Amino acid sequence: MLTSWLEALRIEAPDRSRAETTVISLLVAALAVAATVLVIYGAYFGLITALVLRSSFFSLIAAGGLLAVGLSARWLWLRAFCYALAPVVLLPGLHIWTSYIDIVMRGGMAQPYDMWIFAGLMVALVVLILRSVGWALLILVALAVGYAMLGHLIPGEYGHRGYSLRRLASMLMLSTEGIYGLPMGVAVQYIFLFALLGGLLMKIGTGEVFVDIARGLTGRMRGGPGLTAALSSTMLGTINGSAVANVVTTGTFTIPLMKRAGYSATLAGAIEAAASSAGQILPPVMGAAAFLMAEIIGVPYATIALAALIPGLLYVLALMIAVWLEAGRLGLDRDTEAGLALLKETLLKRGYLLLPLLGLIGFLAMGYTPTRAAVLCMVVALVLSPWRKETRVGLVALAQVCRDTLMATLPIVTAVAAAGVVIGVLNLTGLALMLSGLIVDLAGSSIFGLLALTALVSFFLGMGLPTSAAYLLLAVLVAPALTQMGMEPIVAHMFIFYYGLVSAITPPVALAAYAAASISGGDANKTAFESVRLGFVKLLVPFLFATMPGLLMVGTPLDIALSGVLAAIGVSGLTLAFGGWFLAPLKGVMRALTALGSVLVLWPAPVLDGEPLVLGARLVGLVMLGAMVVRQRGMSATLA
Repeated sequence: MLTSWLEALRIEAPDRSRAETTVISLLVAALAVAATVLVIYGAYFGLITALVLRSSFFSLIAAGGLLAVGLSARWLWLRAFCYALAPVVLLPGLHIWTSYIDIVMRGGMAQPYDMWIFAGLMVALVVLILRSVGWALLILVALAVGYAMLGHLIPGEYGHRGYSLRRLASMLMLSTEGIYGLPMGVAVQYIFLFALLGGLLMKIGTGEVFVDIARGLTGRMRGGPGLTAALSSTMLGTINGSAVANVVTTGTFTIPLMKRAGYSATLAGAIEAAASSAGQILPPVMGAAAFLMAEIIGVPYATIALAALIPGLLYVLALMIAVWLEAGRLGLDRDTEAGLALLKETLLKRGYLLLPLLGLIGFLAMGYTPTRAAVLCMVVALVLSPWRKETRVGLVALAQVCRDTLMATLPIVTAVAAAGVVIGVLNLTGLALMLSGLIVDLAGSSIFGLLALTALVSFFLGMGLPTSAAYLLLAVLVAPALTQMGMEPIVAHMFIFYYGLVSAITPPVALAAYAAASISGGDANKTAFESVRLGFVKLLVPFLFATMPGLLMVGTPLDIALSGVLAAIGVSGLTLAFGGWFLAPLKGVMRALTALGSVLVLWPAPVLDGEPLVLGARLVGLVMLGAMVVRQRGMSATLA
């Protein structure tokens, strides 16, 4: 039995000795379990001081990550270096835990030994950034630290007096303004906790239930496998919030299914990538940005989740329509093994596995904090798991979930630590306010110019960075520029969030699209461009809710309802125009008029604006779309 336990916890490393793999795997699992206990205790009881909790959490995650990175390293020297760094990165957490009162008594000012610990921490952070995130974030961190220490060499308003290593250690390590700032607090309280919940739900089989429910709902429809991929990936994304993780989880099943139904390799990969990206903008997880946004803006998490609902559903609506149109245009088959019978069987036999998610919603509605609700949701999942043999979760399986959660959140935790360095330097030097002012000056008095410039900056900062890190940097650098122009904070932050994450499907990065292409065998760049065509709503919706705030639940109930209806009609019309197909082919003038009518319906102004020009434009657009539907019905009857 002990051998089987060791095998279950072993990290795959074919080129390493069995003894090395076993020891490192057990150490990683032990650190993951310790981090899990710390997070759950802090989430439910909340009795640990913020600096102590955050530093201890990062030390455990970073040490486990360094051991895993070392085990997979190709060169012996790098492997040994990572192993040696693991105990070094445990020191900051241990030091702050045991010396917290002393640190407070001396006002958080670093002593010589603090600077040595800080230096070790920064070296470990650099290695983790390189191995789990990439060069883009490392360059930002290097520029930030260099700017803080060498600012006295920069002339003009962007220069400053320069800061010593002692001052940086005090700011970035011994306070909650740097590495252990608000972003790390969100990682402890929300990101790791909800990733743990998602991992546990996947372990008991909830992910498979999502896929089978999607097959039951859409499988018998035209091009059912494509709709199944879109719907199942969307549902799975609501509990893990990671586009790439979604692709490699559901894509291994849905992409071959789509190819067998007649979808090309490129189109199958594009559908999966676009669908997997939906989880980043749909509650409750939203790539962890919902929790970050709530803390930064200072509103309840439920407010952010509710605001994100309509835009997220618009994206899913447009994607489902696009996939359905592609199936009609290509004359594709249905999934003969799916249908209502499968749906009924799934709900009767395994529907109880959805109870933890229903419980999460119920606990939140009852007024529990998101952290307590997540802990209670895990308790519900553990109570349900013994009901069937295939869903039972023992101690070893729980340790696996903890280890997998550590590995899955390592890039995000590393990214928020790095973002904490950048944000700490920006606040220390005052550069954040100057950059926001520069963006406002470049845009002038034009709100659309500011939105376009913000979208461009957000897109480029989002390339190559995890969603959480991209959003954090944008929240500091760009969001203040939008709020200075009078935009509601939740609208401004949601705008930058959307444009910070579109790089998941847009070249040259397009990580989700490239992951899907590796499974489908299609061309990577063609898959990315197809993903953008299918998921164009991600580029459109931010401008919609910037001018129609009712889409974010801002305004009266009538404003919200009308905004949702008009946006759904306009987005659906644009999807038809881009697809070139409805009940029959849309060609030439009809296609152009459909696009024009949709744009008029989506006129950039509040729905209850009252201006005759706005009302007239929207009425004309509705008439044009109605005429197109009538025309298509006639053409469809003729072709039949």
